[in-house]
Amino acid sequence: MSKTDAFLPSTAPFAPEQVQWLNGFLPNLQPDQMVWLEGYLSGLRAGQGGTVAAPVAAVAPTKAPELTVLFGSESGNAEGLADQTVKAAAALGFKAKAVSMGDIKPAKLKGVENLLVIVSTWGEGDPPENAIDFIEALMGDKAPKLDGTRFSVLGLGDTSYEFFCKMGIDIDARLEALGGQRVYDRKDCDVDFDDDFAAWQKGALAALKAAAAPAAAPAIAAPAAAPAAVKYSRKNPFPATLTERVLLNGAGSAKETIHLEFDLDGSGLTYETGDALAVVPHNAADVVDDILKITGLDPESTVTLKDGDCSLRKALTTKLDVTGISLPVLKRYYALSNSAELDALLQPENKKQLQDYLYGRELIDVLQQFPAPDMTANELVSVMRKLPPRLYSIASSPKAHEDEVHLTVGVVRYDAHNRNRKGVCSTFLAEGVEEGDKVDIFVTPNKHFKVPANPDAPLIMVGPGTGIAPFRAFMEERHATGAAGKNWLIFGDQHYLTDFLYQTEWQSYLEDGVLSKLDVAFSRDQEKKVYVQDRMRENAKELYTWLQEGASFCVCGDASRMAVDVDKALHDIVAQQGGLSEQAAIDYVKQLKADKRYLRDVY
Repeated sequence: MSKTDAFLPSTAPFAPEQVQWLNGFLPNLQPDQMVWLEGYLSGLRAGQGGTVAAPVAAVAPTKAPELTVLFGSESGNAEGLADQTVKAAAALGFKAKAVSMGDIKPAKLKGVENLLVIVSTWGEGDPPENAIDFIEALMGDKAPKLDGTRFSVLGLGDTSYEFFCKMGIDIDARLEALGGQRVYDRKDCDVDFDDDFAAWQKGALAALKAAAAPAAAPAIAAPAAAPAAVKYSRKNPFPATLTERVLLNGAGSAKETIHLEFDLDGSGLTYETGDALAVVPHNAADVVDDILKITGLDPESTVTLKDGDCSLRKALTTKLDVTGISLPVLKRYYALSNSAELDALLQPENKKQLQDYLYGRELIDVLQQFPAPDMTANELVSVMRKLPPRLYSIASSPKAHEDEVHLTVGVVRYDAHNRNRKGVCSTFLAEGVEEGDKVDIFVTPNKHFKVPANPDAPLIMVGPGTGIAPFRAFMEERHATGAAGKNWLIFGDQHYLTDFLYQTEWQSYLEDGVLSKLDVAFSRDQEKKVYVQDRMRENAKELYTWLQEGASFCVCGDASRMAVDVDKALHDIVAQQGGLSEQAAIDYVKQLKADKRYLRDVY
């Protein structure tokens, strides 16, 4: 029975007010309550004219099948999808729970009958930060046999990277090798994952339900509920008003870093410090014009996309990724151009040449170098993927800025292959909107990057450049809540005079005693470059003392170089100051991660 069907038909022998009352009461009963009531009514019939008979004993409901939804998440997407899957599974009669790979060892999977895995791939085929130890153990010789475990895997990734969805592929194969039974095929999702996730979730849960054969009585549909308030999310972003934009760098800086403030009033959106804000950008008008010019296509011609029809110009401006190129994009375009030169580039033996070609180039370069003169507007848009949102670490605490959210954004501009390039979202925020304009946004939770739960615990923050953003939020939070724990910031950038982001705020915190220690590393203010990891080493003894006192060590910023160098410095400091062997230092740092005291938000 659908949610809109009446529980009792209009022909039932009751007064209208009785039908209304019963239709409000009966649908909310649980299966065991319905069985009990049936017995009770039967007893009433048997006892008419005399003593009411005892109700028939209720039949014990069948035990709900258990389901574990295991996730490995870097930015929070996999965790969010795991939570959604748990709710969907519960509605189907499963006793479901979401479990982080950071909170479980593979041995605990032994005996799990129903398993769904949602895992992201980060960087060049790497596991998420919280999943490293789990995946290493799962791939190792001591991994448990999983005979009797039914499973399916969803991988999250980005086709612009060479090792697309590698973690999902590896885990899927490993679970099968350990004896698990794949009940639904693995799904590999690009950054536009909503439709693929929905299809996988529906298919995987249906397959598990059929295999588990839960015999629980079907749920009774509740009466139609009143329309819910609009909920803003990834599928339905909130159009937030940009209320302020400030250039943070001084005159003469080689950098362009902007502070942005958005109004959340009326959105219902909430966030915590450490979370990320997703911005849905528009492509720059000049980039779109270049594509239209080089293809010769009519900007007002109608094209068909997943979400309906629109003009080609609108599709290129607001719907599609018109800059990014990857192997899938090139393969789709080759089918239109039939270029022998492009075909040669796509051959497996020319992998190195392809990687060299992709670096610094965009779709406009492909259109120019490998023309497809007979390409239609619909064929052009079929080559591209959906324009993905960009995630930025939130730079504010809701306790300090009610109904507001702040960002710190580094604007990307560079020259490559004789063409000016610019970051899609950063330049959209810098020049594509004005104060008072609307920008589509939604919140992406990050449960693994938070201020210490203990307000008395010390906090060490390492955040060069725009990596300062979440630590501004952390300090606002600690200040607003009156947290007594010591706070230490290690910040770095190019020049003290032009690139000390939020300088007055940090110096004010220092004067007020909210910030206990401030160390800065401005790399180009002296002949020998100095970085945040150098400041760590200079303060090695004190840093180790803070760790021994229970400090959390948090890092935000560039993953490829800074985070690697900081991690190396941390291991060296622990070994040196603690008098530990290399392996003991590794174990010490691993324990910091296990205790959620070594947290990273890197990109």
